[in-house]
Amino acid sequence: MTGKDLEKTIKVAADKLIDLRDELNELDAAMGDGDCGLTAEKGAKGIIQFMTENPVESSEDLGKWLMQLGMSYNKAAPSTMGALMATALMRAAKVIKGKTEFDDKDIAKMLTAASTGIQERGKAKPGDKTIVDALEPSAQALAGAIEAGKPLADAAKDALAAAKKGRDDAIPLRSKIGRANWVGDRSIGKLDPGTVLFVSVLEAVVNS
Repeated sequence: MTGKDLEKTIKVAADKLIDLRDELNELDAAMGDGDCGLTAEKGAKGIIQFMTENPVESSEDLGKWLMQLGMSYNKAAPSTMGALMATALMRAAKVIKGKTEFDDKDIAKMLTAASTGIQERGKAKPGDKTIVDALEPSAQALAGAIEAGKPLADAAKDALAAAKKGRDDAIPLRSKIGRANWVGDRSIGKLDPGTVLFVSVLEAVVNS
């Protein structure tokens, strides 16, 4: 994988985040303050602007480039979600620090690092009804498939299937983190916007 591959993937993800604005806002309105989609859109536009001003081919260190991109997300969307997304990107960036190319195993490590970063920064764990419920099983599935020798395309499908299952398994749970926790039992039976965000973005990337 090259810097251009990374740039293309991030562009697909950013475009999807922008498309998700209204859907995420609606889901978040039932769980929190209803601005999840707006925050995602602002962050996505921030990283698109970063990529426009800092083309990846001008960088000799993909990790450093991705680290700066993560910071640009948080700058564009300063919020709890912005900080979590930035943390995920910056943790992933450390995996490819100093590299100009990366491989399938690096990708698996990047997703695992992103999941660990969000859990540590957000004080969340699987079962708390957050993005982690989709992200963590997806990261585990991708790592397992890559370790088993599956081609990246097949491993990515496994990761997507695991993310979707995690999203759906979280529906009957009660939210335990952040503003969603305030609505208490009313969160039971509802989709978590974070899981929807992750699954939708991953699906867009896998199918691109």
